[in-house]
Amino acid sequence: MGLREPAAADTERVGEVVESSMTTSHSLSPQQIERIVEDEFGEEAMAEKRDDEETLARVVETTEDVEAETVVGYVEGAVDGEWGEIRWLFVDPEHRGKGIGTELFESMSDALRGAGADSVRATALEANTEGHQFFEQFGLERAAEREVEVGDESLVEYVYADPDADLEAESADGSEEQADGADGETMPETETADGTTTATTEDGERVFVAREEEESGTEAPFYVTYTDENHAERFGFYCSNCGSLNVSMDDMDRLECQNCENSHASRSGESYDDSYL
Repeated sequence: MGLREPAAADTERVGEVVESSMTTSHSLSPQQIERIVEDEFGEEAMAEKRDDEETLARVVETTEDVEAETVVGYVEGAVDGEWGEIRWLFVDPEHRGKGIGTELFESMSDALRGAGADSVRATALEANTEGHQFFEQFGLERAAEREVEVGDESLVEYVYADPDADLEAESADGSEEQADGADGETMPETETADGTTTATTEDGERVFVAREEEESGTEAPFYVTYTDENHAERFGFYCSNCGSLNVSMDDMDRLECQNCENSHASRSGESYDDSYL
């Protein structure tokens, strides 16, 4: 495999790699994927990235046949202050299992540090059914989530970083990222004792917050709540943005906190579930 910076002539092939990779690994509709490919990896977008000094990109191409070298992987990152962020990483499904993803990740991590980043983090759309485990292989943990505009659509992406890193990043709209609620300090109006987190309703009833049962939110995650410590009888949802238990759910399973502007935005109504893949 050969690793190099992408050229203008690679744009069409990069788009093909992105489309095939997302079709295989993302629970998004074909229409959503088409919009993302056009908006993020079309000719105009790629030209802007090549001209942007803060954006770094690499492609991997096969070298088995010199006369028919083909791009089979793409990675993109940028330096933002002390952080280097790996924003996109794709490998052609037909060439997976050959260490290409690892090569792309490690080469971009080195490039970001060489460009001045003290630490490296990575992002993956929530709809990416495989990317999360991939980043965890490098010792990264999910540290935050944020709402981003991709392909003219609001989607949720997860941020992965070293567990010891102080993640003080900003989301795409400039708001502070929300932590996953691993302790009581990031989950307002709760109490945590012996690993059990509880919240209290307006009527004084204590409910148990299942921190492992999380739904994404535009401001912060929602967590399923139960009336009992064994999590047998479900109560509703807890909003970790404001600490409210007044969370409604519509017939499309969309959540909205009635006390703040936090809402569930994991995927759009067009997206498919994992059985589509």
